[in-house]
Amino acid sequence: MFVSMKEMLNHAHENKYAVMAVNCVNMEQVKACVESAEEECSPIILNISPRQMREHGHSYVLTPMVRSIAERAAVPVAFNLDHGAAYQDFVTALQSGFSSVMIDASSCDFEENVRRTQMIAALAHGCGKSCEAELGHVGNADAGDDSNSVYYTNPEQAREFVKRTHCDCLAVAIGTAHGSYPKGMIPKLDFERLTLLANTLDIPLVLHGGSGAGEENIRKAVACGINKINVNTDVMAHAVAETGRALKENPEYGYMDLCMRCEDAMKDFIKSYMRMIGSSMRYTFGSTAGAEFD
Repeated sequence: MFVSMKEMLNHAHENKYAVMAVNCVNMEQVKACVESAEEECSPIILNISPRQMREHGHSYVLTPMVRSIAERAAVPVAFNLDHGAAYQDFVTALQSGFSSVMIDASSCDFEENVRRTQMIAALAHGCGKSCEAELGHVGNADAGDDSNSVYYTNPEQAREFVKRTHCDCLAVAIGTAHGSYPKGMIPKLDFERLTLLANTLDIPLVLHGGSGAGEENIRKAVACGINKINVNTDVMAHAVAETGRALKENPEYGYMDLCMRCEDAMKDFIKSYMRMIGSSMRYTFGSTAGAEFD
């Protein structure tokens, strides 16, 4: 089922779990995500950023592939533009058939962020799509942005932002960052701020920088109100590690077999992550409800 993120995340919000959003740039990643979702009876969001789309996962290739695979699935699958910034990013995504878009104007001042988000939300809603926004700023782990509280989301400002922009979900900054954290480091998250945000805003909240954030942090973030978690670095790292293992075992490993091994490795990680954030078994009855009638 190819859907927007809105209803999917509203269900997660009402039932207090989170949906995994995985950046995908090729067929193996798309298949790993959707097959994992079906096997876990879980919703799934496929992300791709403008840079990833320009350099490898071109929209004219990936969008029809995602739709074809998603429409055969028995669970909800969304295809979301991740961190769209330029106006043309959104035009390209919506025209090519994405089901959702995320506008990241978090580097702008508050009023400019509001203005841009209002515009893209109206554009997306007019196409029957959903819109994610960001307030505060989730920066980069290698720059130490996770510990800079200046970037963290202000709950009262967030209330005004959501009211004025009509975004469907909001990415918040509470101490995570994009990319890889220094070896051995687990970020310290501001759960008090997250709880206040969840109590202030009655919409799904998004955590960017889910890779390497630590299982305890992730579980607690979901318990405190996070409903969508972006994971890119960890999923790709599993594929890279599996490639290395396979080629070490046999330098003559066939390319197709290598792709299949990487896909299986990503599936193992994705399914375990789904179980951790509570999205597994959300789209199944588990047992029959009673007698069948003609």
